[in-house]
Amino acid sequence: MSFFKRKKQITENRTLPTHIAIIMDGNGRWAKKRSLPRTAGHAAGSKKFKEIARYCNKIGIKYLTVYAFSTENWRRPKEEVDAIMNIFRDYLKDSANFKSENIMLKFIGDRSGMPEDIIKLMAQAEYDSKDATGLRVYMAINYGGRDELVHALRDIVREAIPAEEITEDTISSHIYTREYPDPELIIRPSGEYRLSNFLIWQSAYSEFWFSDVLWPDFSSDDLERAIDDYNKRNRRFGGV
Repeated sequence: MSFFKRKKQITENRTLPTHIAIIMDGNGRWAKKRSLPRTAGHAAGSKKFKEIARYCNKIGIKYLTVYAFSTENWRRPKEEVDAIMNIFRDYLKDSANFKSENIMLKFIGDRSGMPEDIIKLMAQAEYDSKDATGLRVYMAINYGGRDELVHALRDIVREAIPAEEITEDTISSHIYTREYPDPELIIRPSGEYRLSNFLIWQSAYSEFWFSDVLWPDFSSDDLERAIDDYNKRNRRFGGV
């Protein structure tokens, strides 16, 4: 039996991850394979993100976190960074479409490092979708897992919490993702096998799924394969 036929049979019996996180990787390589500029790959990756987010909403995923731009990505050529920022601008101006689909949009990361107009567009997108009750999308922009922990620890110090009272819950309540559960499933396409500074605190017990497919080519069928594989995992959390 093919995967695609079996997929229809398992839909009602499977367990959906509450929270899926995706490292959207491979845009540049996708463009290079087609003799296109890297910016074309990022544009294709943005389009793919919208497609996958809508599919997650359709099948009942509650939370989706995507790695869009890391704190390290500023090291890329200025032309590429500027192009990515323009893609963000276009996406944010178009984000009202998500509102009509009952998708909530929020952003995690250090906004202070972003262009002022994009910061305003991010705030507007969050406000416009705040009442949505469907999928909650969290986009990591100017985000780094270590940077997130630095910010959390600085906040803890400012609050003068005694050292002996600091627990894992204290840290969890000060990180960007404090409002929602840790991801059960983290997906990384493009053939790489690392977290790249993504959700390093939150991924302690996440299941990982890797694929050689470049992000712009990633499809709903690839997502279904990841969920299918997730359903075969035995999540013991240190127990037997």
